[in-house]
Amino acid sequence: MVKNIFILLLSGTLLVLQPVFGQVALHANHGHSHNDYKQAVPLKTAYNAGMGSIEADIFLRSGQLFVAHEASEIETSRTLKQLYLNPLAEIYKANNNRPYPRQDWKLQLVIDLKQDYREVLPVLIRELNAFEDTFDASRNPRAIRIVISGNMPPPAEFGQFPKSLSFDGRPQLTYTPGQLERIAMISDDLKAYTIWNGKGNPTGEDEAKLRAVISKAHGQNKPFRFWATQDSPNTWIVLERLGADWINTDQPAALQQFYANAAKQTYTRATAQPVYTPAGDAGYITKAPKNVILLIGDGMGLAQIHAAAMANHGTLNILQIPHIGFAQTSAADAGNTDSAAGATALATGTKTNNRFIGVDPAKKPMTNLVDTLAGWGFKSGIISTGDITDATPACFYAHQPERSMSQAIAADLANSKAQILIGSNQKSFSTGSNAALPARLHEKGFDTVDAIDKMSTKPERRQLVLLPDSATRPVLKGRTDLLRQALQKTVASLSQNKAGFFIMAEGAQIDHGGHANDLPFLVTELHDFDLAVEAALRFADTNKETLVIVTADHETGGLSLLDTDPAKGMIRGAFSTNDHTNIMVPVFAYGPGAAAFTGTYPNNEIFHKILKSLSLKPKSK
Repeated sequence: MVKNIFILLLSGTLLVLQPVFGQVALHANHGHSHNDYKQAVPLKTAYNAGMGSIEADIFLRSGQLFVAHEASEIETSRTLKQLYLNPLAEIYKANNNRPYPRQDWKLQLVIDLKQDYREVLPVLIRELNAFEDTFDASRNPRAIRIVISGNMPPPAEFGQFPKSLSFDGRPQLTYTPGQLERIAMISDDLKAYTIWNGKGNPTGEDEAKLRAVISKAHGQNKPFRFWATQDSPNTWIVLERLGADWINTDQPAALQQFYANAAKQTYTRATAQPVYTPAGDAGYITKAPKNVILLIGDGMGLAQIHAAAMANHGTLNILQIPHIGFAQTSAADAGNTDSAAGATALATGTKTNNRFIGVDPAKKPMTNLVDTLAGWGFKSGIISTGDITDATPACFYAHQPERSMSQAIAADLANSKAQILIGSNQKSFSTGSNAALPARLHEKGFDTVDAIDKMSTKPERRQLVLLPDSATRPVLKGRTDLLRQALQKTVASLSQNKAGFFIMAEGAQIDHGGHANDLPFLVTELHDFDLAVEAALRFADTNKETLVIVTADHETGGLSLLDTDPAKGMIRGAFSTNDHTNIMVPVFAYGPGAAAFTGTYPNNEIFHKILKSLSLKPKSK
C-alpha cells in the first residue's frame, strides 16, 4: 500500500499527499467474504464474485492447518492448502502473476488464527514459503496479501515475523510508525459502537461514533472494516456512506450483483426541473368538462413516481394534482396485465386478455373512447413517445387479437375516428401489405408528415405524424421534450373544435426503463412525462373546461427505493422483476369532474368515469 505521495512544487516546497480512503465509489473488489469456508463452494464463490478480501479461520492439528469455525468441525479434507493456498496459486499463475485479470483489482487472504499464534504461525510460514512470491506482497505488489487476524501477536512482536505477513489492526491499539507499516487494515466489531440492526440508519450519536473510528483509521492511511454487520443492501449502503472501505458479507454473490447493478440502479439529477403549481380547481370541480386529456405513464407505479420526485429534489408536477385514486390493473385472463389488456380496459371500459388490442376475451371488437366520443362531435388525438402501433396507443384506434400484428394495427387507423395520431414506426404504415395504406389514409382525410412542426393548421384535415425512429429514442440518448411539444400542438389544433376534444398522450418508455431494471432510464423518461403533465395542467387552468387524468396501464419492474437524498437529487433503488406486476397504479385527476376519480376501483372503470363526467353514456355496441 502506498503510504505517501511526494510532489516537489516549482517553489521548492515539498508537499506530502496522503492516500484518501472512504471517498471512492465502492465495487465488488471492496467486498470481504466473511467466514468464506462456510460457502457451498469455498474460495471460488467469493473469487468469482470479485471479492478483494477472503477470510479463512484455521486450526493446527497434527502438524497441518485445517479450515473450520470450531475445532469440532475439522475435516481431514479441508486443509488451508487444499481449500485456499493451492487454488489461489493456480489462479495467480493463470492471471500472469496477479490475483485478477483486472490489473487494478487486488486480493487479500485474511487468516484468522483460532489458536495461539506461537504454535500456528511457524507452520503457516513454512506452508507459504513453498509458494515463493505468490503470497509475498512485500516483494511483489501484485501478490495475494496474507493478513493475520484473530489470535495475533502483539504489535511489539510484528518485526519477528516475515514481511510477507500483514496484520489486521484494531482501533484501540497504538502502533509505532514501523508497526503501522505491517497493518493491512483496521477492523472492529460494529456492536461495540451501536445496537443498529442494519435497518434504517444508526442514531445520530451512534453514527458519530462510527464515523469517528473510521476517520481515525483513515488518518493512519489504513482502510477500515466492521465485522458482525447485518447483510443487506441497506446495510451496505449505510456502511459505504459512513466511509467503510471493506464491506463485510456472507453473501458475496449478492454483494457483487449489488455493485454490478449500481450504475443502473442509482441516479442523481444535479438541478431540479421547475414545477408548476396549479391555480386550483375548487371553483369548477363539480362542473362537467368539455375536454379530456388522459396521460398514461406506461409502467408507472407509485414507486416510480416517488423515485422521480426525489430525483427532482422532492417534487413533480404530478404531485401538485389534488385528487388521487387507485386503479387495479389485472387482466381478464391473469392477475398481471400487459399494456395491451391494460390499455384496452382504459380505452373501452371492458377488461380483456393479455396481448389483445381493443377486442374482448372472445376477440370481438369493442368501441373505444375515441370512436365513442366521435358520436357526440368530439375530436381526438393519440400521442406516444414510442411506436404508435405499440399496445397502449393501439388500443385507442385498433382492434386485433395480437399486439405484435403491427401492420394490421396500422391499417386499422383507416377505420378509426381519430383526428391526430403522433408516434414512430413509419414502415408499418407503408411497407409490405400496407404499401397502399398511405393512399387510403389520404382518402380518409389524413395528411401524413414526419415532424410535429409540419402539422397542418387546417382543422378540417386529419393529421398522421409518423416520426423517424430516431425521434423517439430515449431521453438519455438525446430525445427532447417530444411529448410536451406534441401535446401542446395537438391541444392547439383540437381546441378549435366547438364540441370538445379527447387526447391520450403516452409516456411509452418509462416502461422500457422498468423492463431493463434501469433506474436512470426510467426516471429520465418519467421526468419527460412530467413536462407533458405540466403542459396539461397549464392548459386546464387557462381553459377551465378540461379534465386532466394521469395514470398508468400497469407497474413494471417491482421497483423499491433503498436510499434517497432529495437535497442532492440522488436516488438508489432495486427491482424485483423485469416484468409487469399486479401492484395498483395511482390515478391523479384535475379540473371539472376530477372528484369522481378518487377511491379504489378496477382500471376499466376509468372509461366509465370519463363518460359520466362528460354527462354522456356509451352508445350500444
